[in-house]
Amino acid sequence: MHTLVTNMMAGAAALLVVATAAAQEPIQPIEPPQGLDAGMVELGKKLFFDPRLSKSGFISCHSCHNLTMGGGDNLPTSVGHNWQQGPINSPTVLNSSYNVAQFWDGRAADLAEQAGGPMDNPLEMASSHDVVLTVLATIPGYQAEFEEVFGDADITLERTTAAIAEFEKTLVTPNSRFDLWLKGDENAITEQEKEGYALFKQKGCVGCHNGPAVGGTSFQKMGLIHPYETDNPAVGRAAVTGLETDEFVFKVPTLRNVELTYPYFHDGAVDTLSEAVDIMAWVQAGQKLSTEENESIVAFLKTLTGEQPSFTLPLLPPSGPDTPRPQPFGN
Repeated sequence: MHTLVTNMMAGAAALLVVATAAAQEPIQPIEPPQGLDAGMVELGKKLFFDPRLSKSGFISCHSCHNLTMGGGDNLPTSVGHNWQQGPINSPTVLNSSYNVAQFWDGRAADLAEQAGGPMDNPLEMASSHDVVLTVLATIPGYQAEFEEVFGDADITLERTTAAIAEFEKTLVTPNSRFDLWLKGDENAITEQEKEGYALFKQKGCVGCHNGPAVGGTSFQKMGLIHPYETDNPAVGRAAVTGLETDEFVFKVPTLRNVELTYPYFHDGAVDTLSEAVDIMAWVQAGQKLSTEENESIVAFLKTLTGEQPSFTLPLLPPSGPDTPRPQPFGN
């Protein structure tokens, strides 16, 4: 018995050492979400995949935030209604619940506010909130599900976007190899990947890319040391605040699953992770990386790819006789 107690105490002490070491790192593991409303999650999942929230009946949230492609669309800028070119790269929806705000310029305070934006944006889903609510209210299956989830069948924008947000909170990617290393598995990443993480810290990347999402918690100027050249007209936070000092200030993107979320930056102008690392080192830190340094940092970044969301696709309820029909062609 004495030996058993001793071994248990030693094991607990070892776990405490590992937990303490992980807590001292600027990056923390992604953890599965807790305390979500299961009914809202299921409703939100349907709404996330439902193209009837768009004027064309063709574009859904999933169109630009494809969960089989890292939560984005792998395009420089997204394709909107009537094949219009979107103004900016689509950020990943994965781990977006960790963001300090939503959109590159942070104009939405949270996931629910963000969810309502594309619906009535003429470049995106090109509908309107009133039409979306009319569509949902004339679908018997949604009437029943809203009543089940919220206690009555009143379908409002606030409830609609809250449900989408609740589903999006489930879209986290835990158990990356780097997270396993943080939790004490020394063999989870290679020596080159460890060296890449050391360089990531040494070069100052963690000043912006930190926390569980390895970013998403602050706004920073793109081109802090050297200008970043782009043809993209986005001005960043200045579009929200009106302040000249906020020009070219953008939300720092998460680096979780970054090997999946190409092309890179707000303009989607950079195709490869290797090139993105070199550009960021130069424009943000004023440093030229050697080939070996670049390769090690890229190797580390690839350890941030976690378990991708996996679930049964929703079966969407059929439209009712009074449901407005989609308008996929024309303006």
